[in-house]
Amino acid sequence: MNKKWLVVATVAAVVLAFAGGALVFKDRSAQEVKQLAQNNNEALVRAHAPVFGNPAAKVTIVEFFDPSCETCRAFYPLVKRIVNASFGQVRLVVRYAPLHKGSDTAIQILEAARLQGKYWEALERALVDQPRWAAHHNPQPALIWDSLTDLGLDMAKARADAASPAIAQALRQDIADMQALQVKQTPGFFVNGTPLRDFGEAQLKALVDQEVAKAKLP
Repeated sequence: MNKKWLVVATVAAVVLAFAGGALVFKDRSAQEVKQLAQNNNEALVRAHAPVFGNPAAKVTIVEFFDPSCETCRAFYPLVKRIVNASFGQVRLVVRYAPLHKGSDTAIQILEAARLQGKYWEALERALVDQPRWAAHHNPQPALIWDSLTDLGLDMAKARADAASPAIAQALRQDIADMQALQVKQTPGFFVNGTPLRDFGEAQLKALVDQEVAKAKLP
């Protein structure tokens, strides 16, 4: 009996040690990611990035976003709601992370619409129609154009702008920043430079609330 209990105690100790080690590793990993973001602060917000909300807001959500990503599609209204409910205290900065095939073309189309002041409308149309054009086995991002025909765009100009060197350069910068910050999945969130490590709507809102509270301190 004593031998049996000794074995049980030994196994329990190993399990506890492993769990403790996992927690330490997770905490260390979170600190490393936060330090990485601080060391690459200029990689979070660029002048060319789309901004939703008060440009002068003290709290900035940076989202590394892929228009082909189903989770990005699901989170879009949630993030927008957080910004709208903040009374001008929070803004969203969109950075691109084209991790799916065809996402670069989708981004070029959205950016072409932005040049005509129709970015958010175009983005929402693209997300609504995402199941039609973003099938991962056969993406057809050019179908997004069909979703934008009634937005009042000069379609000929938009198609030409989508292939512009300026849009291509901005996308290359986003990819470089994504890699510098080691963003490997989407959506990837940073709030005032702090990475969202435990993914979820409640966790994102809690991190935003924490930064809003900090911003109010004298």
